[in-house]
Amino acid sequence: MPALSKFEAVIRCKCPRCRIGNLFYGNPYALKKQRTNQVCSHCGLYFEIEPGYFYISMYISYAFSVIEVLIAAFLLYNIFESESPWFYCLILIPLIVLLAPVNYRYSRIFLLYFFSPNIKYNPKYKDDIF
Repeated sequence: MPALSKFEAVIRCKCPRCRIGNLFYGNPYALKKQRTNQVCSHCGLYFEIEPGYFYISMYISYAFSVIEVLIAAFLLYNIFESESPWFYCLILIPLIVLLAPVNYRYSRIFLLYFFSPNIKYNPKYKDDIF
């Protein structure tokens, strides 16, 4: 089986070191069954490098939300040309709520893949079974 590219691994929420193990357990929209795995099931990488490591992902999630809202507001304005703030609130607030679980996942993925200099892809884990 060929190794996943970095892009595919990010989209599929795979471990940044082996790109095989899952970073999350459960469906993003399952209220009680969604959680981040502590350790990769394939290579044994401990995801939370230090206590409180994932607090940084809140800021990344906030940035994702701001970008999503700006894009949606721009599109809504260009399509409907409404000047009513209630129109935007009625559409943008549910959008933020609906995308929150996805932002939660991808903010952690983004943190591990792009802001963790000590975690790099290691092809030796591709064929090993932990």
